[in-house]
Amino acid sequence: MAKIKIQQIGSPIRRPESQKKILIGLGLGKMHRIVEREDTPEVRGAIAKLPHMVKIVD
Repeated sequence: MAKIKIQQIGSPIRRPESQKKILIGLGLGKMHRIVEREDTPEVRGAIAKLPHMVKIVD
């Protein structure tokens, strides 16, 4: 299965608890950290909920 790289570009400070939990679920939590995840609908959905905090890196 394909992999995608996700980078955190926004801070979770003063964000709802649900958004913080999504970040932790993706393996993020610190600014500018990059993780590699399987490209599944669940991961894409999590990214879609945080467009202001994460981006996909090539």
